[in-house]
Amino acid sequence: MLTILVGGFYGDEGKGKVASYLALKDSPKLALRTGSVNAGHTVTYMGKIWKLRIVPSSFVNPKVELGLAPGALTPLDILFKELKETESENRFCLDPHVGIITEEEIREEKSDEHLMRTVGSTGQGVGHAESKRVLRKLKLAKDYEELKKYLASIPDKVINYIERGYDILVEGTQGHYLSLYHGEYPYVTSRNTTASGILSEVGVGPKYVDEIIIVFKSYVTRVGEGPLEGELSEESAQKLGLVEYATVTGRKRRVAPFNIALAKEAIKINSATQVAITRLDTLFKAAYKVRDYSKLPPEAKKWVEDLEAQLKVPITLLGTGEDALDMIDLRKEKLGRG
Repeated sequence: MLTILVGGFYGDEGKGKVASYLALKDSPKLALRTGSVNAGHTVTYMGKIWKLRIVPSSFVNPKVELGLAPGALTPLDILFKELKETESENRFCLDPHVGIITEEEIREEKSDEHLMRTVGSTGQGVGHAESKRVLRKLKLAKDYEELKKYLASIPDKVINYIERGYDILVEGTQGHYLSLYHGEYPYVTSRNTTASGILSEVGVGPKYVDEIIIVFKSYVTRVGEGPLEGELSEESAQKLGLVEYATVTGRKRRVAPFNIALAKEAIKINSATQVAITRLDTLFKAAYKVRDYSKLPPEAKKWVEDLEAQLKVPITLLGTGEDALDMIDLRKEKLGRG
């Protein structure tokens, strides 16, 4: 079975938490990361916190093989640093077509006034590296001697594992409304961050996909420029306990209430089969670290049930705390599995 995790808003939805939970709970054979280092995923498990930018969040399960899909981009230093931090070097592979970001692309991006000031780029060199890939000027993983021992065809590995009955988890980055093609251009990232874009970065066709889990936070956040409907003032966000900072840049995230219209559109375009909601405990403090649906406070249950009725897609996962296992898993009740 192949499952795709996709962000439903502007990134920062908690995909790292959901990916780490699914790795521990389902133990897939292989977990893949797409995207690049301009998107950070935070993983908390057994009192330890990792802020990852390229290694899959599923590393928390030592039985899971990890990989970078051909559409991904990474600098070598961040990749090697995270492999060491996660102690996952011996179960990691990357496709020969993974793009390698160098200091040159980072310098070019940081001096690009349009990207840095108007669009709000993270300055990681991703946009310039992606443009060089299109122009056929970018070096790939297969061009680096130090990566030779990690190289493997990700599409071949994925198809081989699926045909042998193994589970694959694909961790997308950022969110639907940051997609180069479907977001609010030009305030978008340099790739297609929807489920179809994630799948194209993996390099296999849609017939292999079984589940698309779209991840929403219980409220909306956005880093950088661009529209944000219903944006709260800093004072209001502070009062509600909704102040957050971006994993990669440290910039304060802009905040708005959960947006039903945006969620419905993202579900439709991504063909989502399940919904995961994170940070339920931020809206409902009594939900903190609850792992049994029956023990949720009544107002939290009502919020979830009303939301599911409007979205018309089963809400199967509810994040209630920072630890990977602080999750209410309703897949068995709603889907007959999990």
